[in-house]
Amino acid sequence: MSRVAVVTGSNKGIGFEIVRGLCKQFDGIVYLTARNEKLGQEAVQKLKSEGLNPSFHQLDITNEQSFQALKQHLQDKHGGLDVLVNNAGFAYSGADKTPFGIQAVDSLGINFFGTMAISKALLPMVRPHGRVVNVSSRIGTMSLKKCSAKLQARFRDRGIQEEELVTLMNKFIETAKNGKHVENGFSDSAYGMSKVGMTVLTFIQAREMEKDPREDILVNCLCPGWCNTDMTGNRFERTAADGADTAIFLAFIKPKESQGQMFYERKPIEF
Repeated sequence: MSRVAVVTGSNKGIGFEIVRGLCKQFDGIVYLTARNEKLGQEAVQKLKSEGLNPSFHQLDITNEQSFQALKQHLQDKHGGLDVLVNNAGFAYSGADKTPFGIQAVDSLGINFFGTMAISKALLPMVRPHGRVVNVSSRIGTMSLKKCSAKLQARFRDRGIQEEELVTLMNKFIETAKNGKHVENGFSDSAYGMSKVGMTVLTFIQAREMEKDPREDILVNCLCPGWCNTDMTGNRFERTAADGADTAIFLAFIKPKESQGQMFYERKPIEF
């Protein structure tokens, strides 16, 4: 049975470059996914014009019907998967005038809750020796440092449970709606708090995999750095391919090489 890799949010930017890199290095089927089927198919055709052969499946990580359809497809056609790269993400621009409460709902809804939902759907399907890679950000680390000492201690506690993390993320959203998130100990960055959640979720997933009977499933996250993409406004010298490099590296790490760590430029960094 063929090995299978899935990259969420991969019709452009860093996700597209992750798919491109996996198509060149991964011995198996690589799925490019996108919310918009037309844009996804166009991205697939671009890679095929380069001599690569990705597959496509529609995926909206905030839509249960969408990610359940992908899960069923993978189960029926492949019996599971071997590499999951959670890349789908969203950020408001710094100059955006959208009320902060709405920014909090949207940012965490995609970056944290969406990632958690697709992970819950697909992690049980990951086969032994699988790799799970979550694309996070050091902006989360910057936001963590701006949280209260009490919250920093909770987020840094490697024993934190998913239920508590979800409660804290929801509290951030609710206090952000009322403009009271800072006085409740959270940072003033919706994107940053969403990446705090994503990084801590990675640590929880890795801890759970250590108890899992399936052998050698490694879960790690990374910061791709400030890259020249649509999300960042195309104003940096670092390319999307540069940002994709560590994600591709983590998809191929050796057994026991790393579990539950955050990486930048292929090296572990502190959270």
